[in-house]
Amino acid sequence: MNKELMEALDVLEKEKEISKETLFEAIENSLITACKNHFGKSDNVKVEINRETCDFLCYAEKEVVEEEVEDDCLQISLEDAREIKSDAQPGDIIHVEIKSKEFGRIATQNAKNVILQKIREEERSVIYNQYFEKEKDIVTGIVQRYIGRNISINLGKADGILNDSEQVKSEVFRPTERIKVYILEVKNTPKGPRILVSRTHPELVKRLFEAEVTEIRDGTVEIMSIAREAGSRTKMAVKSNNPNVDAVGACVGLNGVRVNSIVEELRGEKIDIINWDENPGNLIQNALSPAKIVAVFADPDEKTAKVVVPDYQLSLAIGKEGQNARLAARLTGYKIDIKSETQAKDAPGFRYEDYLDEYDEYDEDYEGGEYGTETEYAESYEEEYGEDGSDGGYAQDGEYAGEGFEDEYAQDDGGEYAEEASGGEYIEEGGEEGYEEEIEDYEDSEEYAKAAEDIKE
Repeated sequence: MNKELMEALDVLEKEKEISKETLFEAIENSLITACKNHFGKSDNVKVEINRETCDFLCYAEKEVVEEEVEDDCLQISLEDAREIKSDAQPGDIIHVEIKSKEFGRIATQNAKNVILQKIREEERSVIYNQYFEKEKDIVTGIVQRYIGRNISINLGKADGILNDSEQVKSEVFRPTERIKVYILEVKNTPKGPRILVSRTHPELVKRLFEAEVTEIRDGTVEIMSIAREAGSRTKMAVKSNNPNVDAVGACVGLNGVRVNSIVEELRGEKIDIINWDENPGNLIQNALSPAKIVAVFADPDEKTAKVVVPDYQLSLAIGKEGQNARLAARLTGYKIDIKSETQAKDAPGFRYEDYLDEYDEYDEDYEGGEYGTETEYAESYEEEYGEDGSDGGYAQDGEYAGEGFEDEYAQDDGGEYAEEASGGEYIEEGGEEGYEEEIEDYEDSEEYAKAAEDIKE
């Protein structure tokens, strides 16, 4: 048994993660190359290696000739052949062993280079396959050095490049510092795998949450959408597939321990976590958080939305340099137009009647949020439209309109009363008691109506 060769192969397999079979093939090719360099030909050279004992045999297949030998590499005389095989006959093929110790220095060096070259190729291939599987995932790396504006990151068995365009401008790294990066792309080059990593990609935040939150890993909570401005703020919409699990609470964790660990990794970047909603109006309302919303009119076909906010919330809804509205638009996929209540009064498409006139027969769907969502009525809206009747209609100055109020009294600001069944005419204040006393004995509807007319006259 060739113990030295066996030990060497075991070490290479463990350290380089190269299979023994590949190494055996490399040795066979190296010996064939050495034979070619030594004899000038290798077409008839065969190498056999015992995979269990690592013993190898190198031989040449030569044809037995009775006449004079013309080519020593391909032919052997009958006399010499019978020394190897006693019953050899002309035309037979004899295996003639080649002693590797007979190889010259140059042939040996070439064989060594063949083995080393094969090991390097296999090592690069193993590293490429290893990191190609991690593409679109996060890994932990150690900052090595700055190469111009780019940063070299040691990822273990390979180095990654953090380009200037993939760096967060506010982040400054020191050598030997450990950071998490997102693998953008792995390229196979003649010099080895080239790995491009990022610190700005939105998927970095998503992968960090998947690693930190158990409910996301097992599929109980699902990340539906994510929008990020690296180094500043991230908005993430989550949905729970289990009614007993709060999606936002699972991501935040007890006392914020889960989200805080991610914020720390992102160097203080703010993270807004909202509930996903299939209703676009509700989703846009959640996405514009923390701003309060008066109304949202969403058009699913055009992917546009008109949002009304209180006057004092307009700047908060838009955000610093438009950041809040911009992230909400990316998160929802809607083009969002935001106006304050004052601006919305004179702007088409921002008032309820613009939609009620067009979708009058779909009032129930409208109220259900298909065309928009009504979140709250500010005082100015109550003054403008009044209170909502039972059939969804609006009345102005406090009067009631709609079915269900025929037997009720409506009071305006002057305190006068009007009966809806009588066409909304007014009765002087204080005349209510006399009216009720005089008509209470009339049970017949015709007599009731006639009495009412007499009293008015």
